[in-house]
Amino acid sequence: MKRLPIVVTIFLMMCCLAASPALAGQRGDQFPDGGALNYGEYGRPATLDPITSNDMISLRITELIFNGLVGIDEKQEIIPELAERWEIEEDGKKYTFYLRQDVAWHPREGEDAKPFTADDVVFTYDIMMHPQTITPLKVRYEFIESVTKVDDFTVTFTLKRPILNALAKFSFKVIPRHGLQNQEFLTREDPFVQAPIGTGPYMLKNITADREVILVSNENYFKGRPHIDKYIARPFADQNIMGQALMFNAIDMIVLVNHRDIPQLQGDKRFVMQPYNALSYSFFGFNLRNPLLVDKRVRKAFTYAINRQEMLDSFFNSQGTIISGPFAPGSWAYNLDVQPVPYDPQKAEELLTEAGFTKNGDGIMEKDGRKLSLNLKVPIAKESEAVKRVVLAFKNYLQKVGVDIQPEFQEWMAWKEDIFLHHDYDLMYASWVFDDSADISSLFHSAEIGSWKNNFGAFSNPEVDGLIVEAKLTLDHEKRRTINRKLHEKIADENPYTFLWTLTNYAGYNKKLRKVAIHPYKFFSFADEWYIPKSEQR
Repeated sequence: MKRLPIVVTIFLMMCCLAASPALAGQRGDQFPDGGALNYGEYGRPATLDPITSNDMISLRITELIFNGLVGIDEKQEIIPELAERWEIEEDGKKYTFYLRQDVAWHPREGEDAKPFTADDVVFTYDIMMHPQTITPLKVRYEFIESVTKVDDFTVTFTLKRPILNALAKFSFKVIPRHGLQNQEFLTREDPFVQAPIGTGPYMLKNITADREVILVSNENYFKGRPHIDKYIARPFADQNIMGQALMFNAIDMIVLVNHRDIPQLQGDKRFVMQPYNALSYSFFGFNLRNPLLVDKRVRKAFTYAINRQEMLDSFFNSQGTIISGPFAPGSWAYNLDVQPVPYDPQKAEELLTEAGFTKNGDGIMEKDGRKLSLNLKVPIAKESEAVKRVVLAFKNYLQKVGVDIQPEFQEWMAWKEDIFLHHDYDLMYASWVFDDSADISSLFHSAEIGSWKNNFGAFSNPEVDGLIVEAKLTLDHEKRRTINRKLHEKIADENPYTFLWTLTNYAGYNKKLRKVAIHPYKFFSFADEWYIPKSEQR
């Protein structure tokens, strides 16, 4: 899910540094070029394009390969990227972007680099909004009426209606018109999703047999050549091994450090531990296609049955906050008046009884001859102690109130296909990462039910749909806040997820990496400015 914060437009002088192709490879900061950065990810990316991707591992890589019309700086302010300037007319219904004329697409082997033009912007929007393109972005851009090419370097977007912070939404990543095999819509079968070309600071070199993604610097990047020569994304199926890899210098950075490793890394002078406030939370999600889970009293019983604070304290060293609803804590939309459901196993049993369940001789709740026995699918977490403990604790808590939970730990892609494509599960465990636009429409609006869509649990509630639409239509920020507070309250009551907690995130990296600034939810937005001193390059 891609969101951008509420910010004010600022035009930076740095945009003029690459005003001519002759200067494309130069930066004026005097920091050295060279070296490689090996970084560890817990899992591997499913796709590498910015349209079909819906996991953070993939989206972090797209941040290195692609650009948007606008970007965001370290002060969370909107800055020019592929568009060097813009005009807003007709009371906020018309946005005209004047594009840079010195940008080239990454060249494919044996081909010359092709120039970036307005055709690519129009093409990206058309592909993104095509009915047969499955993307979580579609619902985010339904407010656009049309896009028109004015000339090769000017493009105009006409909106159906003025919306709050529309400019921030034009951060969507632009893809090349010549890049796709299918020129009408994009599927995960298109070669482009595994071999993308963009305009960004890094170019895809190859994907190894071990699924390492190797990116190399774009010598002709319009902002100037990025300092570090190579980024290598290394996937790990075991967080403990990933932590050891950093300790033994096999990798240089971990994007998200396992909480168990934080004290050890903090005590080692070779590493920097940098907290970043990603707007995120973890949850257990219900598949409402299962008739046993349709009754919200059953779902609510699951939340009453588990001691979330005890799990947070025991498994994550208390480094987090219990949450009550669908918005990320710290977001302006989060409703602090809605308190998290307390741990109350007696209340859980009462709700199950109200829903028509009784305990059989084995102590399992059943109704109309069907046991309340459910599978729980968890991605690549079998070797992650913290996640494994959360899942086993969940199973034990539910067993005490008469619910049989059968955990199944799956390889990442198998899990994604079962959850997003086949919807073959009863419960699932995952996390969402947001920006602060507080757009949860792709998660909970009924129009987002379907293959590879984010409302994989098939949650449908007319009142929720109405509030989501109302929040999008209002131009009054305080009114939107009020609507989202109602939305929070309603979704908390419906309990399509058992909302768990938000954790304090840490990146851990070798101190040889310099000028490291981390974007709170995109991570690599500023990575073209990172560097490694010559003496520590290898």
